[in-house]
Amino acid sequence: MQLTYTGRMVNTPNGAVAEARESRGGGPQRTGRPRDGRIDAAVPAAVMEILNESGYGNLTLEAVAARAGTSKPALRRRWQSRQHLVVDALVTTVGATPTPDTGCTHCDLIAGIGTLSQAFGTTIGRRVLPALVADLADHPELESLFLERFFHTRRASTAEALRRGIRRGDLRPDADIDLLLDMLASTTYYRVLFGHLPVTATLAEDVVEVVLKGVATESWRGRHRHGVFDGF
Repeated sequence: MQLTYTGRMVNTPNGAVAEARESRGGGPQRTGRPRDGRIDAAVPAAVMEILNESGYGNLTLEAVAARAGTSKPALRRRWQSRQHLVVDALVTTVGATPTPDTGCTHCDLIAGIGTLSQAFGTTIGRRVLPALVADLADHPELESLFLERFFHTRRASTAEALRRGIRRGDLRPDADIDLLLDMLASTTYYRVLFGHLPVTATLAEDVVEVVLKGVATESWRGRHRHGVFDGF
């Protein structure tokens, strides 16, 4: 039987010594306090509530800690900065892999793109996204985190839905996946960033309809059969 040490110190007449515990495994034992799952769930919700109420500029660790029922040191142990809190909150609440497989390409795309409308269609969109994008430009590490955990992961989810559509025969085999992804999501981001038009409840459906059906007339298609719209 092998003895491993927990690292906990015990006071003895001869001084503090490390307490040994018997273990049959011989591997390293986990030390420290276990991660609090309640905090992991409460903090993203608190972040989104504060963002919606006060905006990105007024989000502080103190406010989040108070709203989530925890402490600022507890937040610091999990998140490097308030920007990291926002990114994590977006991943948790908006979703990183939103596009389902329902057996219907049209339905899948509306469901996936619709999560952006639901998340950014309220005041939180204008209060968060422009400021966060500005911060990303000055912080390469944060930008990398945002792209990896939120942007690219969501994009991959929708890309797979498009490939399923090709396999089903719903989309052309030569469809440009990257171009379609940009077209599907860009309308929501564009309206949130500039605020010239609202992010409506039907925006996702409207965009998917236009992208899948096209807007050219039969007359135009007849004159441009060799172009990129041939086949729609």
